[in-house]
Amino acid sequence: MALQATPYKVEINLTDLDRHVYQDLRFTVARHPSETEERMVARLIAYILWYGEQLAFGRGLSDVDEPALWEKSLDDRVLHWIEVGQPDAERITWCSRRAERFSLVAYGNLRVWQTKVLDSVRNLKKINVVAVGQEALETVARDLPRSITWSVMVSEGALFITDERGQHEVPLEWLIGERG
Repeated sequence: MALQATPYKVEINLTDLDRHVYQDLRFTVARHPSETEERMVARLIAYILWYGEQLAFGRGLSDVDEPALWEKSLDDRVLHWIEVGQPDAERITWCSRRAERFSLVAYGNLRVWQTKVLDSVRNLKKINVVAVGQEALETVARDLPRSITWSVMVSEGALFITDERGQHEVPLEWLIGERG
């Protein structure tokens, strides 16, 4: 019997001072049985960083032809393809060719990955890669409740998440490009 995805109810009060976005967001996100809490939080961070009315979660781990998140136009063109994790150079190239813009939220031990992968894709156009501080990611993801309530502020490139345990600064380092 196949394991089922775990649904999480999410409420985010988003204050993005950099992009002048102020929204109360309510949605349900499914966590794939093989997905870690850190990866799911990285998807939520990606959603926050590039929030727009048309941004939606893809099937990601369930379907390799879909991203973690994407924004599509009304005529079904992929405007923005967003991945999370440490994909290889072939995957980054493949994904970036399917969208007008490609972004990646990278996390984990990135030292070797940056040298092996990032250096080989720097020449791709319209690509943005941000590294999320691993310690902060683990802290936010630890004992993640099934009903997530966050107050999030983005200011001058810094991300702050307030939950029932307090405020967490999540360091962001732009490795390629910018949020835009």
